Amino acid sequence: MRVVFMGTPEFAVSMLTAIHQSKHVLAGVVTTPDRPSGRGRKLKASAVKEKALELGLPILQPEKLRDPHFLEELQSWQADVFVVVAFRMLPANVWKMPSLGTFNLHASLLPQYRGAAPINWAIVNGETITGLSTFFIDEKIDTGAIIDQTELSIGINETAGSLHDRMMVQGAKLVVKTINSIANGQAKARKQEPPAIIKEAPKIFKPDLLIDPQNDALKIHNLIRGMSPFPGAYAQIIIPSFEGQVKILETRICEDSSDRDAGSLYKKGKRLFLSTGHGDLEILSLQLQGKKRLNALDFLNGQEINEKSKIY
Repeated sequence: MRVVFMGTPEFAVSMLTAIHQSKHVLAGVVTTPDRPSGRGRKLKASAVKEKALELGLPILQPEKLRDPHFLEELQSWQADVFVVVAFRMLPANVWKMPSLGTFNLHASLLPQYRGAAPINWAIVNGETITGLSTFFIDEKIDTGAIIDQTELSIGINETAGSLHDRMMVQGAKLVVKTINSIANGQAKARKQEPPAIIKEAPKIFKPDLLIDPQNDALKIHNLIRGMSPFPGAYAQIIIPSFEGQVKILETRICEDSSDRDAGSLYKKGKRLFLSTGHGDLEILSLQLQGKKRLNALDFLNGQEINEKSKIY
């Protein structure tokens, strides 16, 4: 089949590569326009564009998806199917264009965790199972008929970063499998039937990242790993040499807990710990505002921790 791929970030690159390596024809790639980036504000291409250039594929970068010139160019590619991974909401005259439909890859087991940040929220909520779904796009976000799904387990200490990387590998396989099933006329899409309780995955804002040391250790641990390495859960920290914001990026739940107040920081040898509202956490890596990320050992080699050290 002739396939048009639509995507932007690094997450989508493995899917683009897998389609290119399949028996199907990549007619072209649609991605976002180059954007100013960094201190010099130089224009930077998306990860998908960089890969498309490497593969020698035609590229469209529309500012507006309803632009007549863009629509004409897109139509000229004569695609049988559009594949969308981490792109933008498409207008109906785009997703209805290919004869065999437009499908999206979403990083959850739909209908759960519809929205912009499914990987993060599944971990924050303490899920042990998540997955990937392909579905035909319709008028609403993440509500279309499901074509195929694959499950992935979530480890107790797994971060959003490590789950993201595993999903890139499995997502590439699922996308090609879905294209094959559509090509063979074997795709049996089923309507999403929402359960009684729906868990959403909305866009992440700064208040979502704030660590409350009064919460129990497991809830804090899940928030930290669900937001690691980016955007990073944070709190305010007071230690003898610094007072300000700290991102806590990796923790481990302790079997034993201290009788210290929630928010207290303490050390045992060269290990750093946080007392919470219920239970303690070992802090494995963190980043003071304006500083580089450090593991706990390197942090303690350069910083003093005393009885007044805390986060809040």
